[in-house]
This record gives sequence, C-alpha cells and structure tokens, in this order.
Amino acid sequence: MTLKIEKTTNGKWVLFTLSGRIEAQHIAELRTLLAFQAVGRSLVLDLREIRLVDRDAVQFLARCEADGIKLENCPAYIAEWIAKEEV
Repeated sequence: MTLKIEKTTNGKWVLFTLSGRIEAQHIAELRTLLAFQAVGRSLVLDLREIRLVDRDAVQFLARCEADGIKLENCPAYIAEWIAKEEV
C-alpha cells in the first residue's frame, strides 16, 4: 500500500487526509504540498488511516507538529514515537 492524500479546505484551514504508508520517499511531496498552502490558514494532517510509518516519516511529523501543524487522529504508536523524537 502506498500513500494516498486527499485535500479539503475552507477559508480558515487546509486538511490533508493521509492513508496508507508514510515513508521517506513521500516526505518531499508532503513538504511541497504543505509549503504551497495559503498563508494564514491552519494546516491539519488527519492520520486516522495511516497504517505504517518509518523513522523519516516520524521525524517529519514531529517537525510538522513543532511548526504548528495539527496532527489529528494520530494512532497511539505514532504519537508515542513522535514524543520520543527530538526536533
């Protein structure tokens, strides 16, 4: 299974619903998607359907959270791994 990304937006926020796997090869694409969002809107990553991540993905998610991006519906094992990462 690969990574699937769906985007939902309104005037205040941009929601990316991610499903499948997040691996090192997906990080550049995710960074690009996040970088091109309108300034002033909140960014949210919905991780409910994420089944597998690698260490690069966890470091990326930790950096997102540190930068103010909300991680919604984050599976417990991913949240615990993020908490252990130094950003």
